[in-house]
Amino acid sequence: MASDLSIHYYLSLSPVEALIASHLEPEAFGTYMAIGAKNGSHERILFAELDAPFGTDFDWDDAQQRCVPHSDGEPKHSVWMAVYRVLERTPIDKIGRLHLTTKDGRTLSLDPSPELPKPERRYYVYQELCPLTPLVVSLKEPREFATYLTDPSHRFWVPRLVFSDLKVIDFDNPDDTGNIGRTYDRNLEHLRASVQSVVDDPAKPFKNIERSVEGFSYQIIGAGLYIGDQQNLSFYPMPPVDVVRRDHYDWGRSAMVL
Repeated sequence: MASDLSIHYYLSLSPVEALIASHLEPEAFGTYMAIGAKNGSHERILFAELDAPFGTDFDWDDAQQRCVPHSDGEPKHSVWMAVYRVLERTPIDKIGRLHLTTKDGRTLSLDPSPELPKPERRYYVYQELCPLTPLVVSLKEPREFATYLTDPSHRFWVPRLVFSDLKVIDFDNPDDTGNIGRTYDRNLEHLRASVQSVVDDPAKPFKNIERSVEGFSYQIIGAGLYIGDQQNLSFYPMPPVDVVRRDHYDWGRSAMVL
């Protein structure tokens, strides 16, 4: 029976931060959010499953009363519960799988890994995704970066942060760097200068390349994505290209990873 449909709770992280209840399974929810029930604007969607309900910051009872099937039995696609400071009010241990949906509604699901990637770079390029969206370069490895930006003793900080490390361009041979799209095309010289500024001054925590970046591309993600604060850092590794080709071909083509 339609009335037995279970409720899923999703944390939308990009392009909008929100808490949403839905009867849809993750892949169907990603398709619905990306392309809608009718023809319209298509956009990338980054969202996570939640182990909910939890705490008292959100009105779970109201969501359960509103997230009911339509009169014809059609499942409820979305009940918006909150759109302000949702990430900081969601404990990291309540955040489950992360889902990357392309503009045409294809979804890649990532599980958190118990191990962080080994620091092997001299510097990192990070795309912050929620609640802020600057593109930055830093000498700090992911855990240090998350800890620094969520430290309330600093002038500019956030309680919790979602970000991705990006593939790094080879300045000596940019044409042979690999499949990274056009992210660096418009700011290559500024990127080079930003990298040099943090290399020359190791005390500098980071350098902004762009204050806000629209149209974040999945093809430029490096090791993976991170959700961090002062106590915790969850790492969601991206699958290797050969695994994407074998197991997630349609998503890989849509995301321009293949």
